[in-house]
Amino acid sequence: MKLAIGHLYPELFNLYGDRGNVQCLLKRLQWRGIEAEVVPLPAGEKVDFARLDIVCWGGGSDRGQEMAAGHLRGIRDDFRAYVEDGGVVLAVCAAYQLLGNYYRTETKTIEGLGILDICTEWKPGRLVGNVVLESPCFSTPIVGFENHAGRTEIGDYTPFGKVLFGHGNTGNGDYEGIVYKNLIATYLHGPLLPKNPEVCDWLLERALKRRYGKEIVLEPLADVQEHRANRNIVERFTPSHTK
Repeated sequence: MKLAIGHLYPELFNLYGDRGNVQCLLKRLQWRGIEAEVVPLPAGEKVDFARLDIVCWGGGSDRGQEMAAGHLRGIRDDFRAYVEDGGVVLAVCAAYQLLGNYYRTETKTIEGLGILDICTEWKPGRLVGNVVLESPCFSTPIVGFENHAGRTEIGDYTPFGKVLFGHGNTGNGDYEGIVYKNLIATYLHGPLLPKNPEVCDWLLERALKRRYGKEIVLEPLADVQEHRANRNIVERFTPSHTK
């Protein structure tokens, strides 16, 4: 078995160590004896989504989003088709915003891909700090770090999780992120996946099923340090939810 992990516009979108998500996906495959390839996808180059099993897209500055906007128009239709066909995607912060219709900053409006029918508006006062989520998709809490000025309204989409600690999509501490088909969009940096191995394996199992046409249950890994890091954050910020 083999999976190809596409890293979208790595030169523009790698704030707060989001490159670590790519490394986490790669290593958790290799530790199980599954071959994996990381495919850099620089801005301006054609993207062959048919060869990709996972697309990782990280956080970036407003300037990075503006620089990417023109290039994104060239891959919009193929990217949308990939998502609708069950392609696996992890989109963090700026990438989350650009999957929507637009991101309205303090001074201008940046056009998004429109793959998700969501909109993001800049508001004064950045939402910064640790986050703990509870999700019915995962047995352990999801932890990460948010740092965003945009507020994202997700409408009827399924959220990534309910906020136990932190600000979330709109700053009201209600819900965070989106899960749509095999796509996760979130404001959580950290990087996200090393501290949430269950989320990483969720993405991997769906990519394997899509590629090979059958359910594939990954061999469990020990994840001692990963669970310790996760639990430390949960205990620190939401002690009442510690089991």
